[in-house]
Amino acid sequence: MDYSNSKVIIIDDDPTTRRIVARLVKQIGFKEFIEAENGQQAYELMQESDFDLILSDLDMPIMDGLELLEKVRENERLKSIPFIMVTANDSKDNIMKAVKAHVSQYIVKPFTASALKEKIAKVLDQEEK
Repeated sequence: MDYSNSKVIIIDDDPTTRRIVARLVKQIGFKEFIEAENGQQAYELMQESDFDLILSDLDMPIMDGLELLEKVRENERLKSIPFIMVTANDSKDNIMKAVKAHVSQYIVKPFTASALKEKIAKVLDQEEK
């Protein structure tokens, strides 16, 4: 699949994790991505620009990934954007909350490039159908 025209937003409070994820999405074929350090900053960026994919950490200050997911799903313009939760927190409770809030996919850190690529392909290929 060609992702070169797709725009992704990477949200994580840890700059190292953002860099790693950015490098992986580049390897997968994305040319355009923007980084945000928390859900609030990301939501503000989403008001200014259109994205084809959201990759968000769960545990962040100011606005966490679950709050961001809920805000995105409540917003008419944003609600259909595929949302992949990227987190080190794999508690069943958090996974269930994310599923209830209509997360597209969930990936647990640390993960491989191929695992991320597989999750992205699942959500973006669904969009094309």
